[in-house]
Amino acid sequence: MKLLIVGFGQCGGRIADGFARLNKRSRGRRGLEIITGIYAVNTDAADLSGLYNIRADYQHRILIGGDKTRGHGVAKMSEAAADIAREDGDKIIDAIRTTKRFFETDAFLLIAGAAGGTGSGTLPVMIQRIKERYVDKPVYALVVLPFEHEEETEERTIYNTAVCLKSVYSVADAVFLTDNQRYVKKDISLRNNIAKINDMIIDPFYNLLCAGEEKKAKYIGTKMLDAGDIMHTLSGWTAFGYGKSLLPLINLPFAVTRNFRKKSSETHKGIQAMDQAISELSVHCDPKDSASALYLLTAPSKEMNVELVKELGDSLRSIAPEAIIRNGDYPRESGEINVVVILSRLNELEKVKQYYIKASSVVAEIERKQESMADKPNATEEVSKDIPTLL
Repeated sequence: MKLLIVGFGQCGGRIADGFARLNKRSRGRRGLEIITGIYAVNTDAADLSGLYNIRADYQHRILIGGDKTRGHGVAKMSEAAADIAREDGDKIIDAIRTTKRFFETDAFLLIAGAAGGTGSGTLPVMIQRIKERYVDKPVYALVVLPFEHEEETEERTIYNTAVCLKSVYSVADAVFLTDNQRYVKKDISLRNNIAKINDMIIDPFYNLLCAGEEKKAKYIGTKMLDAGDIMHTLSGWTAFGYGKSLLPLINLPFAVTRNFRKKSSETHKGIQAMDQAISELSVHCDPKDSASALYLLTAPSKEMNVELVKELGDSLRSIAPEAIIRNGDYPRESGEINVVVILSRLNELEKVKQYYIKASSVVAEIERKQESMADKPNATEEVSKDIPTLL
């Protein structure tokens, strides 16, 4: 599957930059192109300057709202960002139109953090614009939810997140949700935390996108999972997970390949990878609420067998009994078994419900504070009323 990716705001731009690195890896190691074009969009010039892999020209790093923000961002005001996107959205559409391999694109993936200003404001507006223009291609959103400390200290975070989620869900074909708090490591620096989290968000897409683009016969799976399978799976709220198990590094050349212990170990490691993928889902959810799901098994061809595929399918069926499940195998990796799981058409997400509930009270609290400050006299000005002025 080939994606065209646009990252909005600082968070979305960094993740898009990670996808650019992922495409370089797939091109260098496997000779596969999985991204047709990558763009970063921001109202802050400094954020665009902090990227490493996206081309540095103005067509790939797109500054919008320069006349209003002077390149310094919107200060978490998502409404201002939405207005800018409506006015300057043509810059983004024009950049997409110039993509050299655009005709190969299977779908769009638009990325943003829900808590900020630029990302949360521009994401739903541009999803709508792109869907209206390119009606034959699905448009997916990858929305990153804020850390707990951001929710606790900044009221605007809750408001932006709720408004962004509601707006994006109403226009996107599917919404990948990823919760920063589920990936956080408390014993490392904030900078390294963000980099590690971004890698964990991006990594599950590597084999998933490569599997359907393979050209060499020995790497074609017995049951290929391609763009059609993915597009028929994705709809509405979506969670994804990734797990892997390392295989022994040394295989004795004269070992009996059908040894029952070796076969049992392969199956056990596959189940371990599946369990890890489920436990590391990008957002907390009940798999039973999923109406569609898929999993991709990637491992050396000699390590994959019918029993392993059956066990993985049974495992996913047991936790998502109502889902239509698609699966595939990809004989690629060496030294490990890894599994990607996607749960889509999730009927209920408690995390999203809580944002909506909290946002209602936050709006009322913000209005109350604004009214209170407007009515409250300025104590300093009261004391200075008898002092003359030179103006």
